[in-house]
Amino acid sequence: MEEVKKEGHLVSEAKVHFKVTRFIMEAGVKLGMQSIPIATACTIYHKFFCETKLDAYDPYLIAMSAIYLAGKVEEQHLRTRDIINVSHRYLNPKSEPLELDSWFWELRDSIVQCELLMLRVLHFRVSFQHPHKYLLHYLISLKNWMNRHSWERTPVSLVAWALLRDSYHGVLCLRYPAPHIAVAVLYLALQCYGVEVPADSEAEKPWWQVFSEDLTKPVIDNIVSDLIQIYTMDTEIP
Repeated sequence: MEEVKKEGHLVSEAKVHFKVTRFIMEAGVKLGMQSIPIATACTIYHKFFCETKLDAYDPYLIAMSAIYLAGKVEEQHLRTRDIINVSHRYLNPKSEPLELDSWFWELRDSIVQCELLMLRVLHFRVSFQHPHKYLLHYLISLKNWMNRHSWERTPVSLVAWALLRDSYHGVLCLRYPAPHIAVAVLYLALQCYGVEVPADSEAEKPWWQVFSEDLTKPVIDNIVSDLIQIYTMDTEIP
């Protein structure tokens, strides 16, 4: 019975984190953030809650602070005022724009104080290696191997990038090395469209092991399974 309760609690928390990381992504786009700073903000958010309890902090305040901190880490600096305004509009779509009153300044101070808390909790380790550069390299290599017509008639590249972006709704970024995630999203994108890599069956080792020598098929399967769980969760959240 306790195990069932614990599992239900973890699923409930995962849904909260899914919704909040979706907020980070959408707010990030509205703030003009590039994909790497958004990925960093999501990773900071997930890592913080791996070290703390969800019910101890307001997840949306942590998310706003993660956006602010990620802008600094990735040198795409954002004003706290812009983060607050975009967040307020996202969370309260029918409300009026915020006034520069005492509540606004309190929220601004909370974001700054929360940033310092996050840095301490994460031991100032807020710089991460993301899968993006690996995926770009793998896509270029794979395109050169593939039949041009076969490559151009399927949106493998677009789907792989979308899968990578959506992976940040969960904690894949903390569980697996960046090159492994890059290969796995590319593997799943190829599988979605039934695209086969030329001469893969005759090769000494599979194409994905050419990209990442220490990667195994069970690890790819685990990453793909985690991704599918994220999409399953998406259908369950209003």
